[in-house]
Amino acid sequence: MQLPREVIVGKSVLNRLPEVVKRLGVYGKALVLSDVQCNEIAGKTVSNLLEEAGLSTEFLLIKSMSVDDLITVEEQIKKRKPQVLFGVGGGTIIDATKLSSAGQNVPFISIPTTVSHDGIASPLASIKGSDKPYSILAQAPLAIVADTEIISRAPWRFVISGCGDVISKFTAVKDWKLARLEKGEYYGGYAASLALMSAKLVTESADLIVQKSDEGLRVLLEALISCGVAMSIAGSSRPCSGSEHLFSHALDLISSNHALHGEQCGVGAILTSFLHGSNWQKIKSTLRKIGAPITANELGVKETDVIEALQTATKIRPERYTILHKLNLNFDACKTVARATGIIT
Repeated sequence: MQLPREVIVGKSVLNRLPEVVKRLGVYGKALVLSDVQCNEIAGKTVSNLLEEAGLSTEFLLIKSMSVDDLITVEEQIKKRKPQVLFGVGGGTIIDATKLSSAGQNVPFISIPTTVSHDGIASPLASIKGSDKPYSILAQAPLAIVADTEIISRAPWRFVISGCGDVISKFTAVKDWKLARLEKGEYYGGYAASLALMSAKLVTESADLIVQKSDEGLRVLLEALISCGVAMSIAGSSRPCSGSEHLFSHALDLISSNHALHGEQCGVGAILTSFLHGSNWQKIKSTLRKIGAPITANELGVKETDVIEALQTATKIRPERYTILHKLNLNFDACKTVARATGIIT
């Protein structure tokens, strides 16, 4: 069970980085992984703060999460021999840092600049262009320093996506329970409760989040981090990723014009909550309140793409039993579900 040793969330907390690395006993050479934009936003500040703490710092540009780029990153880590990595940026950068750190057995610290999904704290990461469009196990961050002042400068759409990702835990946990009941799969009540609590808190705090208040952003950040911890406790993505995530991954493969991950998971949660016979209307109304997409048109995809994604989602992970695997819907049934929930007209 891998858990972060330090989690600091709040306004201007990035300035506390020197005390964090000292408490953690981090020393020597630090390698800051980021892209050009995020390096300007926070990476340079991170480097300066680390040097204040007595570490020498170097910068490594992250281009993408493709297999080739990740190989290059790991080769650079081997060459430079840092004692610690810092992932400064959004999901792609933190996932790349996570995988590289696991591959080279070097600890990493997560410094998110956006809150688009729960990858900022989880031990899982996605590789683009691989034969697995879903997350694979890497390692959890040694620490997380999430500065709400920096994160608030990112496009608001990232916050909306983060909310969608957290709210989708309602259906992920239902799928996990279903797998326990019908397939005898391991089910961790504590991890499931942590994921559900996060989804409930974001739902209850929708008004605060819409106001773009620091308090609302903090609730979302803490919920995303708690989801990451839930996955660490479970040892898999089960408490946070079910049929709604499979729908999102399938949509990625079908349409190159797809929306953000959390936005798609939100719509997926509406559809699969309907199939579970639970309160899909509450999920939809919460997503509407925060300004998230709730139709195919708002996602920027064709209505037939939504139907096809719902039908083919089970092929993404045949071994992960969900409500979609149980029902095995044909195209017409998927169309009926999409219409009944208002995702298509």
